[in-house]
Amino acid sequence: MPWYNGDFPPSYKNQPAELREKAVEIANALLQDGAEEGIAIATGLKQARELLKNHKEKTHKNENHGNE
Repeated sequence: MPWYNGDFPPSYKNQPAELREKAVEIANALLQDGAEEGIAIATGLKQARELLKNHKEKTHKNENHGNE
């Protein structure tokens, strides 16, 4: 079942909004590709965490790069 308009799996409930939104986006794409719901939920959350972590690290590096 795809999730839209603020609807999300219960396991995403306590996640930050930015992470939850990205995880839902990824999980929905996986569902569209034929993944099982449980796999899509877990993979969406894991990949969203990685993406946001990498984005924050990249942003932090770029902010500090000018201060060297």
